[in-house]
Amino acid sequence: MANSYQKTVLDNGIRIITEKIPSRTVSAGIWVDVGARDEQPHNNGSAHFVEHMLFKGTPSRTAREIAQEFDTLGGMSNAFTSGETTSYFATVLDDQVEHLIGLIGDIFLHSLFEEEEVVREREVVLQEISMVEDTPDDRIHELFTRSLWGEHPLGYTVLGRKEVVVAMDSAGLREYMRCQYTPERIVIAAAGNVDHEQFRHLWEKLLGSLAGPDKGAARRQPPALLAPVRKLYKKNLEQAHLVLGTYGLPLVAPERYTLYLLHVLLGGNMSSRLFQEVREKEGLAYSIYSYLSSFTDSGYLGVYLGVDPAVVNKAMALVAREIKGLRQSSVSGELLVRAKDYAKAGIFLSAENMESRMTRIARNELTFGRYISFDEVAAGFDQVRREDIADLAGVLFSKPLFATVLGPLKAKDVDWHSLDLE
Repeated sequence: MANSYQKTVLDNGIRIITEKIPSRTVSAGIWVDVGARDEQPHNNGSAHFVEHMLFKGTPSRTAREIAQEFDTLGGMSNAFTSGETTSYFATVLDDQVEHLIGLIGDIFLHSLFEEEEVVREREVVLQEISMVEDTPDDRIHELFTRSLWGEHPLGYTVLGRKEVVVAMDSAGLREYMRCQYTPERIVIAAAGNVDHEQFRHLWEKLLGSLAGPDKGAARRQPPALLAPVRKLYKKNLEQAHLVLGTYGLPLVAPERYTLYLLHVLLGGNMSSRLFQEVREKEGLAYSIYSYLSSFTDSGYLGVYLGVDPAVVNKAMALVAREIKGLRQSSVSGELLVRAKDYAKAGIFLSAENMESRMTRIARNELTFGRYISFDEVAAGFDQVRREDIADLAGVLFSKPLFATVLGPLKAKDVDWHSLDLE
């Protein structure tokens, strides 16, 4: 694919990147290198709350008018907060890009954070927290990461704790945004039928004079690797929900391609070891999968499954068996080729979607500071050898697994030894 990527760094450090692609649409957004890990216990949930408040009114637009204007643009608009990133973006027709920039620029620069809006939106956030707590296949991941990262901010929830969110006010949220949304952490990205110079010029007029705080906020400290924790949370549910896992690799690790293929082989698709053995062969779970959660300096590999409480130990033993198999025996050449084809197909299929393209270049800029071509990624997968999979599995699974169980069980019901990898 031809590289039509361009990048400009404004004098204040804001990065503007575009990828011109023949299309009638453009996906564009602001990405900020700020998330839940940039918080402390007293303000956990601030990044997410700030994200909500940017849609709640500016001097020239009410909250209703902002919503109506995004709808009138006719495309898809969204925002999200994660462990390390906050993003505000939309996909619109190519003749609406200037309108979109004016709208996103206004909410980004001029949101009012009025106290009455904070009070109203606080209730929305509290309901969002309650919804996660009532959704066990979401809640289990929060419980697992708390065990994995301990007191480190990576163990915080993105939404924050209720008692902390209840105490948040306009002044605190404004100050969080002032300290964290600094120019060197901002990337503005667009993909589609976009002219780079025009796009850059419009944003430079809006944000070119944006300055950081007098003293930059403290940046991230890498987490410590803890001894494995295995914990049961008793809750009256129909199913037992489990997350098992171990520390993985940072986003920038040279072995990232090997890690992704290991995940695909273990539980990343329908032909993976876990799906075939636990679901198809034994019929123990409807939902079972492995997943990767990676950050700039750390990460983990997790396995989720939901099973009948009576078969928790059998299911854990099967997962342990498949992990041991991946660690101890060489993956066949045919299976590795299939995993590579699956991984590369996902990359190239996503290229058809403008939002995916925009997200991709933004994430690569935030993580690697550069454009990464599709061919470079495909070559990265192609160079992985069978022995690389076994070697990495041996390193990752050299220690006992972390494990979290949520469901209608007592301590005596769970045999943690069924997870032993020796």
